[in-house]
Amino acid sequence: MEFDLSEEQVMLRDTVRDVLTSHYDVETLRSVTDTDVGWSPDVWRSLAEIGILGLVFSEDDGGMGAGHEELSVVMGELGASLAPEPLLGSVVVPGLLVSRTADAATRADIIGGLSAGERMLAFAHTEPRDRWPHAAVATTAVDGRLTGTKTLVDHGDVADTFVVSAREQDGAIGLYLVAADDVTRTAYRTHDRRRGAQIELADTPGTRLGDGDASQVIADVEVATQSALCAEAVGAMTRALALTVDYLKTRKQFGVPLATFQALTHRAADMYVSNELAQSMSTYLTASLADGDYDPVTASRAKLQICRSGRHIGQEAIQMHGGIGMTAEYPVGHYVSRLTAISHTLGDADAHLARLSGRVSEYDMVTVG
Repeated sequence: MEFDLSEEQVMLRDTVRDVLTSHYDVETLRSVTDTDVGWSPDVWRSLAEIGILGLVFSEDDGGMGAGHEELSVVMGELGASLAPEPLLGSVVVPGLLVSRTADAATRADIIGGLSAGERMLAFAHTEPRDRWPHAAVATTAVDGRLTGTKTLVDHGDVADTFVVSAREQDGAIGLYLVAADDVTRTAYRTHDRRRGAQIELADTPGTRLGDGDASQVIADVEVATQSALCAEAVGAMTRALALTVDYLKTRKQFGVPLATFQALTHRAADMYVSNELAQSMSTYLTASLADGDYDPVTASRAKLQICRSGRHIGQEAIQMHGGIGMTAEYPVGHYVSRLTAISHTLGDADAHLARLSGRVSEYDMVTVG
């Protein structure tokens, strides 16, 4: 396997980085995330113009035809810059669900709109009292009419259409397109300055996407989502580590830089190790997806390390920055908040450890002798 980025991927990374760094510093980030939508329409248009919004969709559907490796490159830059644009929640996740279930005409309409930045979707799947990885899907679908409550809808506050999971009369899970105007939604803000919504469906009309049970499609897209979140987290960790190292080199105590204190340099080295472990596991998951292997166990292995590394790097970054690390005016606290949010999205460390430990009996015993 080739671990270095290709020439095209380097160009993609640099282009996205130029767009995001030219728009965001910590002050701009705070002002943008305090607006009603919480992200910049100007940045969104720029991402659409350079093809980022249609990156992972096929060219036949109006996308760019790139793969998970390219998505990971982009997500890493979003994590490094803390850009709040809802690429994952409003485009990639619902778009992948549509692309894998809808007919050609529906795909062309929706994917084309997403790629151009003219439409925004959201995936409504989680329900009250759900705890990952178990999803009750108690929302019902009877003759194309949906009833139920969906919580934790990522960026559901700005969606014009929802992709809603619902259980049908035969017990199968179907995916339905539901117009935002037909639901009751309650928007909220999260601690990492992002947005979400809860939606209520009461005999709400929906259009079925595809035939048959959509459970496997949802599971596969969840693994792809985990990969994207891992890549974003690595970008945020790498930047938090860089900020910490720079601070140790410039901040003086007793007349000398903090970097001269051996205990602090050892702790920074441990942060580097955690970052490398996270990068390796993120790459491992991305490579698996590139090979067509949407294995939830692989995703849990990667996410477990991401959660552990993110917690370690975040806590150390805050502590070694001292009081300034807790202020809203300094970026490191925002990185820690985002890493915390990612670690609790689609299962935290304990949940993924439980999944992995529950499968230990499936492996052959290793003996030495």
